[in-house]
Amino acid sequence: MPGVRILEAKPVGKGRRVAVVASRWNRPVVDGLLSGALKTLKRRGVKDADITLVRVPGAFEIPAAARRLASSGRFQALVAVGCVLEGETPHFALVTEACARGMAALAAEGRLGVGYGVLSCHTARQAAARSSPRGTNRGVEAAEAALEMAALLPLLDRR
Repeated sequence: MPGVRILEAKPVGKGRRVAVVASRWNRPVVDGLLSGALKTLKRRGVKDADITLVRVPGAFEIPAAARRLASSGRFQALVAVGCVLEGETPHFALVTEACARGMAALAAEGRLGVGYGVLSCHTARQAAARSSPRGTNRGVEAAEAALEMAALLPLLDRR
């Protein structure tokens, strides 16, 4: 693409402070997501001392904690992990939508890189497949996305 200016970043963690918000509900699944996210942050160069982990009751509470952490100005990236499993009532859809909207609004503010690793699954089997260390782990993907956006956002302000 001759003449096209391309802005792109790599998921670099060195020198970054990262907040991780993880729900306690569906803990075995969330712990898998959390493990994947933390390993990825460390592999990308984030020091243990630069990671703050905040546990919240469930996915509904993730955006409130994430917004408070983002507004503190202490972090360049934020990773959210959680899991909502479909039950017998519409509660699943309400919680999933509230969490996704809250995190999307935070990401759109562009104050820090945000990675969204909150699962919305019909079955526990689906959730396990998406939080496994051997397969696709959405915690890994969320950490990568948060670091990449943390590197990209400052580039967008340059002339």
